[in-house]
Amino acid sequence: MAAAKMKSAKTKRLINNTIVHVVLAILAVIWVFPIIWVVLTSFRAEKGSYVSTFLPQSYTLDNYIKLFTDISILNFPKMFMNTLIIAIFSCLIATFYTLAVSYCLSRLKFKLRKPYMNMAMILGLFPGFMSMVAVYFILKAAGLTEGNMIRVALILCYSGGAGLGFQIAKGFFDTIPYAVDEAAILDGCTKWQVFTKVTLPLSKPIIVYTVLTAFMAPWLDFIFAKVICRANSDQYTIAIGLWKMLEKEYIDSWYTSFAAGAVLISIPIAILFLCMQKYYVDGVSGAVKG
Repeated sequence: MAAAKMKSAKTKRLINNTIVHVVLAILAVIWVFPIIWVVLTSFRAEKGSYVSTFLPQSYTLDNYIKLFTDISILNFPKMFMNTLIIAIFSCLIATFYTLAVSYCLSRLKFKLRKPYMNMAMILGLFPGFMSMVAVYFILKAAGLTEGNMIRVALILCYSGGAGLGFQIAKGFFDTIPYAVDEAAILDGCTKWQVFTKVTLPLSKPIIVYTVLTAFMAPWLDFIFAKVICRANSDQYTIAIGLWKMLEKEYIDSWYTSFAAGAVLISIPIAILFLCMQKYYVDGVSGAVKG
């Protein structure tokens, strides 16, 4: 009797595991197939978005070559450099803001600490693009919406409110024992020295996590870049450039190059995630523990 029950339980568990693995395999195919299709389309030799076959019939590298050689209409190298400059500076400033605010809210006790945290949580419920019209007119009044100052405007947009995203970093700092700070203060360290020489060296996972998220925001953003750049084509970012490739007048000749551009801009982020995946996961898990 017991052997029959055990056999029945094993059979039931095997069936459940099989069903789960089949469902996961189907979901994996659904998730991976669009990526594979975009990669294949980036090598497609047939031009235009309207073709008779779903998969390419022939392959070529011309779509990638066109991105870097045909700069008379859409200057992809210029867009790439604009985005890289904006993303790097925004990342550095936003990372400092986020870590500094998170450390203050985790370690310092002051009167408006809890009201600020509640206010930040409420503001986080609203999408950032709700304020883009007001932000644009403020930047215009400051003379930051023309020429090379557009880059400065975008850097300010992406990094200015970074301190509101303190929740994850604060959760990680909360896991570091306060006794470490007290020991450093007894040794004569100031609050700034405790932050830079004690806390940050112990916080490598959350620093990596913050850097990755701070870099991705300007790298992938379209709405603020489009509103602020407007018709200044020499200041376009990659997101605007890829969107332009799908407009009516360009889609026939730039569609496959759009796919090539999508593949190229995904490579830096993919490499960063693969190299720093361990620290990224540790950063998130640290926030959960806090």
